[in-house]
Amino acid sequence: MTFQPERAMDFAVRHTTYVIFAAVLIWYGVQAPSFLMPESLANIAKQSSFIGIAAIGMTFVLLTGGIDLSVGSVMFLAPLIAGYAMRELGVPVPVGFAVALGAGLAMGLINAVFIVWLRVIPFIVTLATLFLFRGFGTWLTSSTAFDFKEDFRAFGLSSFAGIPIPILIFATVALLAHVALAHTTFGRQVYALGNDREAARKAGVNVRLVEMKVYVICSACAALAGFVLIAQIGRLDAGFGEGREFDVIAAAVLGGASLFGGVGSAFGAVVGATLIQTVKLGLVFTGVNLYLQPMMQGAIIIVAVLADGVREKRMQALQKRTIRSLSG
Repeated sequence: MTFQPERAMDFAVRHTTYVIFAAVLIWYGVQAPSFLMPESLANIAKQSSFIGIAAIGMTFVLLTGGIDLSVGSVMFLAPLIAGYAMRELGVPVPVGFAVALGAGLAMGLINAVFIVWLRVIPFIVTLATLFLFRGFGTWLTSSTAFDFKEDFRAFGLSSFAGIPIPILIFATVALLAHVALAHTTFGRQVYALGNDREAARKAGVNVRLVEMKVYVICSACAALAGFVLIAQIGRLDAGFGEGREFDVIAAAVLGGASLFGGVGSAFGAVVGATLIQTVKLGLVFTGVNLYLQPMMQGAIIIVAVLADGVREKRMQALQKRTIRSLSG
């Protein structure tokens, strides 16, 4: 069996994230063998949970060719509203969970109305709501830290069958998203919308409804992500979630979601988020200056965008070759 460089390149381009992930694990494992210990890997999974959940929601939006810059502010405001409900009204944690999810759905609906019905560009709408949602939360707290009840933090640090609650929630969201995208009519409509909006409309897809749903799903996932992280910390400050939209988008794109729409998966977002957290934790294990982390994050985003562009060009080239072979 001869080595075929072109096929190897196609494989590497199609599975860029997995190739990078394997390389990062091997590199850090060689530099610091303790990095590959079960405790370290479990810590990576736990710390990846909140970005991963939000990245799964972002994948739905990116699949349609859209973008949502407000996810960091949704992460901030939704658990804050839930915190007020739990602290001031005395509602239990499960009800607080539902409140945070409901707040996320409402914020997603606000984005969807402006984008889908008023036809404002998604970048502009979500940039505006980024400031709107964060400004509202800052007004509620007067820029002071908000402390949650102790039973809320106990929930975030608890486990079920030996598995931390954040990882269980992460896995559940990933599984539900995978089923929705890969095995339902809605999922097929999302991919169809991202590949060719006009063709999807002509095929009978309710384009507006599908587009509204993905923005609502994205904000709901962001709210859930914020809830999961705050449940581990127990305190929310004015800067919580700030800039996280870039981590979320980077994780989704690293996971194979295309910025041009039509390409991506829920499990890919899981791998992308885990890769970002692996790099961050690896820097700690190898003793790299922590001030270099933002530079590494920027490098990851650049790699993600470059990989996305190369993947898009390779897929277009393969499609042209297939068309030529069929016509010939």
